[in-house]
Amino acid sequence: MPPQPLWVEEPATRRRMPDPVRRAAVRAVLITSLTLIQAMVAFLTEVTGSWLAFPTMLSSVGSTVIATWSVLDVWVTRQVWNQRNGVVSVPSSSARRLRRERRMARRAARAAERDGARIRRDAGRRRLSRA
Repeated sequence: MPPQPLWVEEPATRRRMPDPVRRAAVRAVLITSLTLIQAMVAFLTEVTGSWLAFPTMLSSVGSTVIATWSVLDVWVTRQVWNQRNGVVSVPSSSARRLRRERRMARRAARAAERDGARIRRDAGRRRLSRA
């Protein structure tokens, strides 16, 4: 009996995040985890009555502000990336279908205009030739 593979690769269900957004997300996760660790240290130093309680409490408040900024940075970076690079259109997109319909209508209108001009031109020639 052949050995069973350790894992089976499956196709990704979601698209990969763009590089700038992924970098911001990794940065936010690291900063947030360090902030949580720092808040836990501040709490433990407060419980034990250590002289480090006040400085660690101040630094954890500052870290909380920085962590909030880093999480907002992920959102802002994602919005900026979407605005600069747009959304990838798929063939079944309604916007693409509407553009195709408008293009076909314009082509039909131009063809009708050409046919009308040719009929008028041919009608004028017939009159001149009969006169």
